[in-house]
Amino acid sequence: MRKKIIAGNWKMNTTATEGKVFIEKLLQKKLSEKVDIVVCVPFTHLCSVGKMLKGSSMKLGAQNMYFDENGAYTGEISPLMLLDLGVEYVILGHSERRSLFQEDDELINRKLQSALAHGLKPILCVGENLEERETGKVQKVLSYQLRKGFDNLSRQEASQVVIAYEPIWAIGTGKTASDEEAEETIFFIRKTMGEMYDSEFSENIRIQYGGSVKPSNIKGLMNMKNIDGALVGGASLNVEDFEQLVNYEL
Repeated sequence: MRKKIIAGNWKMNTTATEGKVFIEKLLQKKLSEKVDIVVCVPFTHLCSVGKMLKGSSMKLGAQNMYFDENGAYTGEISPLMLLDLGVEYVILGHSERRSLFQEDDELINRKLQSALAHGLKPILCVGENLEERETGKVQKVLSYQLRKGFDNLSRQEASQVVIAYEPIWAIGTGKTASDEEAEETIFFIRKTMGEMYDSEFSENIRIQYGGSVKPSNIKGLMNMKNIDGALVGGASLNVEDFEQLVNYEL
């Protein structure tokens, strides 16, 4: 059975000091052991938060990385730098990286290959914008992103990836795909992964939903057969909200 994974993406929010206070409060909470918990904090927080999470059940995640180990890439972070700080997961291909920083599928694929080669677990984000949804291009867009993202990955490598379906029109807008819409689209993603690899692979790969997930809608989403967790933005910045998300079954 696929274990649910709840990942908080803090984006460019909180200072390192504020982040430490947040983690201190979160570590005092009784959190479900039925889900994998990941906190994807800003780069400036990784060292301090990584130390705080040692010995806990929570995993440390980064929000991005470059594909080379070192070099003249001013402002970038390498996989070796992340590993040195205890990072286990890394978000790649987030819609904000695609739209604001013009990251294309080829670059994301290179990052994905590098992350896997270094033992990091990528959370690969895919999703359509509002125009693509309204013009019936959702499956075409997702199929393209998946096939380009997983290009040249072996079955074993690909099995380490978590996919996050994030409809761009629902991120930070307060809008959320209905439980049925999210389930239908994630079923299509799972079906596509089966075509790319095999049916056993598609049954085992974990696929999250991301897009204005909050305590009021988490249970309905998690009750869907094909949804294996959530990539959470705004609600992950509030200790009580994130606690409720992680403990949605309790």
